[in-house]
Amino acid sequence: MIKRLVLASGNAGKLREFRRLLEPLGFDVVPQAELGIGEADEPHMTFIENALAKARHASAQSGLPALADDSGICVDALGGAPGVQSARYAGEPKSDARNNAALVTALRGVRDRRAHYYCVLVLLRHPHDAQPILAEGVWHGTVIDVPRGSGGFGYDAHFEDRETRMTGAELPLARKNELSHRGRAMRALIARLDDEQRHECAR
Repeated sequence: MIKRLVLASGNAGKLREFRRLLEPLGFDVVPQAELGIGEADEPHMTFIENALAKARHASAQSGLPALADDSGICVDALGGAPGVQSARYAGEPKSDARNNAALVTALRGVRDRRAHYYCVLVLLRHPHDAQPILAEGVWHGTVIDVPRGSGGFGYDAHFEDRETRMTGAELPLARKNELSHRGRAMRALIARLDDEQRHECAR
C-alpha cells in the first residue's frame, strides 16, 4: 500500500492543497524539491502526457511512488487556450501576474467569458508502472477583468466560480477544495486508491 509519495511539482500552492487533501488520509507527501529533484520538461500537447512525464521523472529520480498533476485554465472564446500553456502563457520566466495580464488583454472586448479549470492526476507506483492510476476534474466559471481575493494562485483571482460567484482567490481553502478541479480529481483518485487497497487486502 502506498503511504509515502513524491509530489512532482515545485508549486507551493499545489503542495498546500495536496497536503490538505492527502495527509488526513495517512499519506506522507514529499515535494520533489526536498529530494533535490528538478522540474521535468512538459513538451506535450495534452494534459495527460505532461502529467505522465512529470510523474515518471519524479519516480525515477526518487525511487518512490510519484503523484503529478497537469492542469490549466481553458477559455471558451480562446478555443481552449491557455490550456496546457497556462503556467507559461506570457512566456518565460513563469509569472502569475504576467499570465493574468495576458489573459485579460486577450479577452478585451470579448463578451463570452466562460472558462473552466481542468486537472488530470497521475499516480505511478514506480517509474515503469504500466497501469498508472488516473483521475480528472473540471471546475466551471468565468474570467473577470478585475481580480478579487488574496488567496489561491495562478488565475484564481480572475476566475469566478459559477456556483458561488466568488473567485478562487476569495474562497476559503476548504471550500475551494470542494469545488475545484484539483479537489474533484483528488477525490476521484482517492476513490481509486481505496478500491485498489481493498483488493490488495482481499488477496
